[in-house]
Amino acid sequence: MRMKNKQAIEQDEERIRKMVRELPDDKRLWFFREAEKQLKDPDTYATLNFLFIAGLHHFYLGKWVRGFINLGVFLAGAVMLFTSLSGVGLLLLIAVMVIELKALFQSQTVVQDYNNGVMERIYREITARKEALPGS
Repeated sequence: MRMKNKQAIEQDEERIRKMVRELPDDKRLWFFREAEKQLKDPDTYATLNFLFIAGLHHFYLGKWVRGFINLGVFLAGAVMLFTSLSGVGLLLLIAVMVIELKALFQSQTVVQDYNNGVMERIYREITARKEALPGS
């Protein structure tokens, strides 16, 4: 799956924010309460990525399959370092680091896109409700 470019992600965020501004006060308040609980921090994502213990940043965004694949490849490479396949292990670790380094530089955009999806989902849930919202 290819990620959208930064400009498209920023346009999505502005579109969602405009829709939220048009909500009635009680629904807008509920939106912000839910968003505060569910949105992810780009700095936390980048820190988990920077540790190079492959996969942790994927787990942070709930991408479990990708996280386990990343972690599995990383661990396989680390184990291979202590076998007769140390060259293959080193290549696996270098490949993971190169891929993760690219993801590190894109962390702001990746998390912004993720958060847009969360905000859009919360918005749809709120607008689908006919009854009073919790806490209003």
